[in-house]
Order: sequence, then structure tokens, then C-alpha cells
Amino acid sequence: MDNGEERTPELTTLRQKVEYMVEKTFPGEKISGRVFADLVKERGGSLSHSYFSNILAGKVTNPSEEILKALGLGFGVDWRFFKDESEVVDDVVAGLQFLAKRRTGEISGLAGRGIDEDGLDPELLQFVLSLLEDNKDGKDGKDGRDHGHEATPGGQPR
Repeated sequence: MDNGEERTPELTTLRQKVEYMVEKTFPGEKISGRVFADLVKERGGSLSHSYFSNILAGKVTNPSEEILKALGLGFGVDWRFFKDESEVVDDVVAGLQFLAKRRTGEISGLAGRGIDEDGLDPELLQFVLSLLEDNKDGKDGKDGRDHGHEATPGGQPR
């Protein structure tokens, strides 16, 4: 796209969704089924390495809800992302795009507009608050160095 926006990929099959998450969660790395299965186990789930490999090979197309939840644990996303016709796919993709832009410095501040009556999810709110705190300190939150990012109370960069 001409405006620099990342095009949302087609994510209709389980294989496409898992490949996308592998690419975005472990950029530049080749993750084996064993490594991913161990990660899921560390996070309290269960997924065999061979089953994960079969998903990536396109041999598994309709896994149980338990498997979808294990994938969600492994990638750190809402498990419903992996369901057919999932409505959270766009939300997860947008969140990953936001994080990528935050890392590159394209986004340095936030403004809370369009939030519904329920407000932000507690985890999202904590994340936003940590970003704002890092911004207030003029730090990027990774190496602790001052990178000159400041935000006004409305979240707009100065």
C-alpha cells in the first residue's frame, strides 16, 4: 500500500493463521514443533510437537477447542483467533501491527478515543499504561535510554 500500512494477510485456514503467528511471534527464527510444544507446556497447556507440525503441514484443519486454546497459550493470543470465521483475527492482526509500529518508533503516544462503556480490558489497560509511563520517562522501555519520546497528557507526541 502507498501509505506504508501493512496489508492484512488472508487468514482463513488454521495453517495460515498458525504460519502468520509463527512469523510475527518469532520473527526470523525457525521454531520446531518441540520448541513450541515446550512453550505451551510452560504456559500450562498441552500440545504434542507432532500435532503442531501436522497443523503447519495443513494436515489438521478442524482441531478441538482444547488444541485451539493450547495454540493461544503458545502464541500469547486469544485462542478464538484460530477458530473458523473468527472475529478476533482482525483484532489480533491490528494488535500485532500496533506492536510492530511501537517497536520501530512510528507510534510514540496514545489517545483514548472511541472506547466503549466497558472501557479497556484490564490487560490492555496495563499495557497502555506501561507505554505511557515509558513515554513520560522519555524511555523506550527496552534499554532504559532516553530516546526523546515525550507525550502530552492527551497522548500526542510533542
